[in-house]
Parts: sequence; structure tokens; C-alpha cells
Amino acid sequence: MKFTKQYIENLGVTMETTTFAPEGGVAEWHVMLHVEPRGEMFKGQMERVYAVEDMVLSMPEFQGARYILKRYFLSDSTNQHPLMRQEAEVAVSVIQQQPLDGSKIGAWLYLQRGSEVKCESGMVVSQHNGYRHLWKMGMHQCEGDSAQQTEALLVEYEEALLPFQATLADNCIRTWFFVRDVDTQYAGMVKARRENFVEQGLTEKTHYISSTGIGGLPADTRAIVQLGAYALVGFEPSQQRYLYASTHLNPTYEYGVTFERGTVMEYGDRAHVFISGTASINNKGEVLHVGDIVGQTHRMWENVEMLLKEGETSFDDVMQIIVYLRDTADYELVSKMFAERFPEIPTIITLAPVCRPTWLIEMECVAVKERCNTQYRAF
Repeated sequence: MKFTKQYIENLGVTMETTTFAPEGGVAEWHVMLHVEPRGEMFKGQMERVYAVEDMVLSMPEFQGARYILKRYFLSDSTNQHPLMRQEAEVAVSVIQQQPLDGSKIGAWLYLQRGSEVKCESGMVVSQHNGYRHLWKMGMHQCEGDSAQQTEALLVEYEEALLPFQATLADNCIRTWFFVRDVDTQYAGMVKARRENFVEQGLTEKTHYISSTGIGGLPADTRAIVQLGAYALVGFEPSQQRYLYASTHLNPTYEYGVTFERGTVMEYGDRAHVFISGTASINNKGEVLHVGDIVGQTHRMWENVEMLLKEGETSFDDVMQIIVYLRDTADYELVSKMFAERFPEIPTIITLAPVCRPTWLIEMECVAVKERCNTQYRAF
């Protein structure tokens, strides 16, 4: 694992990068882009971000790389999204979750080298060594309440998986639900997801799917819920396992929600660990340190650390972190705390209320760890 931070002075953009590039294997990069506001309107900041994105592919260390996923965090998605460029063969996610560094746009980029990338049946497909990685972002509906939109989105996604001989229950690894006005609309999303999962055979006795359900505004003002998802075809069931950290966290179904705390995908040469949105909670489902952003941040870190440990990884293996804050006034303190504890990990902190009003902060992350497992094919 290699961490780098580069300030591109003429563009006023800081590029934080983690690299996992085993010899002879598929290389992976996670990149966070932070743009200086410079008193510009959105278009100017956006163009500087795009300039860095284009520059990345010409850098020697990224030779042969392809973009798989781009997520843009905007300050005003309804007015800004129409100004953004259309991209083919990249899974693009755009959501209003304002970067709290004072800019109007931030970006999380995921790249690979050594895999074949194409767009097929509405999915961005990255394939190598018998695996097909399916990325679909930005799904939204415009009619109905949050429950109705969630049900329609899940049906849409389930149908999109069919051409790949894939199902939600067997192949979906990770989802993101962005919910407008999460304090009032989250319950409808949770209800519809739970009912859909039962129809798909997903219950507390089988398994759920790692997920983040968080406040976020789709660009279309009629959309209450926006869905993004990652699925995998071509793996053995034994390659996938779920993380519980039961000393620190309780099963999510105990308080009515249906997602896994984390998922590990084991390959011959590496493991991917997807940590769901995690907050300050104990193994009884109780919010800890109500009203205390410092206490909640420390407990959140402790919970994530235990999940990573169960996945035979640690914070040393984390390639990116997304932090969601309810109160912009907490940014300065939280930013300092993250910078002191994780000075190298690419991190973005956004304005995004968590699903319980008393939770002040939540985070998610992705870790990659080298493995030597002859039982499975390399990534």
C-alpha cells in the first residue's frame, strides 16, 4: 500500500491517493480531490477538478489505468449537475453532500489497471480472471413517497442484474441509499427495503448487504431516494463473509434495519473489506455520547477498528474514508481529529445528516489487504 498527497498549484487542487499494485496483478487506486474555492462559481471549480482527472491518466504512475467509479459531492446538485459533462464507461455518482472545506465540489475516484472495462446493459463492467464487477450509480425515481421510490429502485436494479445472470441476494456486495430529508424520509426507505429483501430471500437468518443510508439530495427535486450499487459475478460463496464486531455492535435487524456492518471479499491475491456507514453505537443498539462530537468520533473509530480487525485488516489497510457530519460547526474540530489520526488516508468530510437525529457523525471506508490464498483466483 502506498499513500501520496500532491498539491497541483496551478489548478489549486489537492490529490490524495492510495495505491495497491501487486506485481503481475490488477492495480487499484482510490483518489480524493479537494479544490480550493478561490472565490469562484461552481463552473470554475468543476473545470479545475476535471483538468486534474484528465491529467491523472497521463501521469506515469497511472499508466494504463481506467476510471471505474467517480463520485462527486456537490453543494447544490440541482443547479450544478446540469453543468457537468456526460461520461461513458464510468459509473458516475452525483449527490448533494457539500464538502465542508469551503468548496462547491469534491470527488472520490476509483481506478484500475489490468482489467477490461466496458459499459454493458446499463452497467459499468470491470472484468478480469473470471470475475465481473458490476457498478451502477445514480438510480432514482420521480414518483411516489420514499417507500414507493425505494421499492421501484430496487426492482429496477434487480432487473438490471438479470442479463448478467445475477441477483440481488447472491451477487450484490455494496449499496448506497441517499435520502432527501433523512430525518423524515428514512423510515419509508427502510420499510420498503426490508419488504423487498424478504421477497428476495434476504432475512436475518440468511444475510443482508453492506450499505450506507445517509442524507443526500439527488439533483432531480422530485427524487427522494437515490441508489448506487456494486455487484460481483463469478465468485464462490465461501469468498464472501460478513462482519459483526458483536462486542461493540448489535445486529442491525434488532432495531428494524436490514444491512450488514461490513463485507469481506476474499481473492487469491487480496481481500476487499467494505465497511458500511458506521456511527457511535453500542451492542445494544444505543447511541453513545449524545451531543458530544468528540466522544462520538472516538466511539465510531473504535467500532470501525473492530470491524476491520474481524476482517483481518486494520486502519493501515484503509484506502479511503468518507465522513458524514450533521452540523457544519463541527467540521473544524473533526477535520483536525482525522488529520491527526489518519494523516495519509484520502478522506473527504461532507454535510450529510445521519439516519438518527442524535448521531452527529458517521463514516464509511474501503480497505484492501494482500493475501496469498491458493483456494481462490486472484482479483
